Amino acid sequence: MDDRQIDAVVRILKKEVKQWKVPIVGVVAEKTRDPFQILISCVLSLRTQDGTTAAASKRLFAVARAPETLAKLPVRKIEKLIYPVGFYRVKAKNVREISRRLMADFDSRVPDTIEELLTLPGVGRKTANLVVTIGYDKYGICVDTHVHRITNRWGYVETATPEKTEFALREKLPKKHWKVINDLLVTYGQNLCRPIGPKCGECRIYDYCDRVGLD
Repeated sequence: MDDRQIDAVVRILKKEVKQWKVPIVGVVAEKTRDPFQILISCVLSLRTQDGTTAAASKRLFAVARAPETLAKLPVRKIEKLIYPVGFYRVKAKNVREISRRLMADFDSRVPDTIEELLTLPGVGRKTANLVVTIGYDKYGICVDTHVHRITNRWGYVETATPEKTEFALREKLPKKHWKVINDLLVTYGQNLCRPIGPKCGECRIYDYCDRVGLD
């Protein structure tokens, strides 16, 4: 896949993903543009299925929707609210500490830069980019395993890790696609362009894909 084809591919993807559910962070964004809720939902979603994350986020936000209230909750209470998300004990400590750090260092406001977000516990580049793009409508490229796998499968980039994929896409992907590429490829990767047994015969972008790593 080359630079001239990416616009056509994105257009096709936007049509195709309408038949499937959007990722959990997209669901949260449809209900609220609150950067704090988006941040906490992203932290909870790591290594956790979307349905589990959605239920945990709903329970947690029913009790605490702002740093001031979440910071006051005992860790054991948070654990019970977010269980059974993956690594729920670690995440419970992180989300409370995030709330306290936001109050102490950022006047209870979620920062709008990747660099500042990365100073918060449990926040990596994927989460930071999602908060920046969804919460603040600023440019960023969120790269998870789906984005990393699919863009390499296309032959659009050739990288070894998601972080390297992010920086490669920042150099190559037209900026107009930065904000949408994650939701498109997460949805496509969960439903069609799977890690194992991708449904290439049903893929509308088959002719654009180099199918790197596939027989």
